[in-house]
Amino acid sequence: MRRRVWEWVDSPALFVFADFFGRCVDIKMDLMINERIRDREVRVIDQNGAQLGVMPTARALQMAEQADMDLVKIVPNAQPPVCKMMDYDKYRFEQAKKEREIRKNQKVVILKEVQLSATIEENDVITKAKNAIRFLSEGDKVKVSIRFRGRQITHTEVGLRVMQNFITRIADVAVVERRPLVEGRHMIMILAPKEPAKDNEKAKQEKSAPAEKA
Repeated sequence: MRRRVWEWVDSPALFVFADFFGRCVDIKMDLMINERIRDREVRVIDQNGAQLGVMPTARALQMAEQADMDLVKIVPNAQPPVCKMMDYDKYRFEQAKKEREIRKNQKVVILKEVQLSATIEENDVITKAKNAIRFLSEGDKVKVSIRFRGRQITHTEVGLRVMQNFITRIADVAVVERRPLVEGRHMIMILAPKEPAKDNEKAKQEKSAPAEKA
């Protein structure tokens, strides 16, 4: 296994940079390699992680070529820069594969919208609440909005009551991430999925405990 970069960096300042590189090297895949390296001398690590020391760049390139490897500058800010011998095409392929796996496992949170009104009917509220519950159960956030028409804008307290009634209906699955605020002729509230209760296990234990005798 290749050793982490910080094992062969001497300066404390470079220790921090190299440790960051060891964890986040896949962020930047286009590194300077082979003849693009213009430094007079470099610190070289071979393909097995062994430190070969500081040497002229021409000598390092020759050694990499003899080993059928690329010379890759992995810590350009070091003095001298640190280069490693590796199969750069294989390295890029492996990093791209890791990034694809990371993206595949990431949950994309979408902001869905539910539109209410200051004069909404009960049946419509029930339908809107069901939609919001479905969105939240899928892990998405919900933007709840009310558009005030005409003189309704002078009675925003009516819209606030509609919002409060709405959140009461779905309180089991939602938390208010952003309280209702008026923006122009709209009142907007943001809801997020409610996290599972942490004390479920404790509740189960209490339920299963034998009752005390009077």
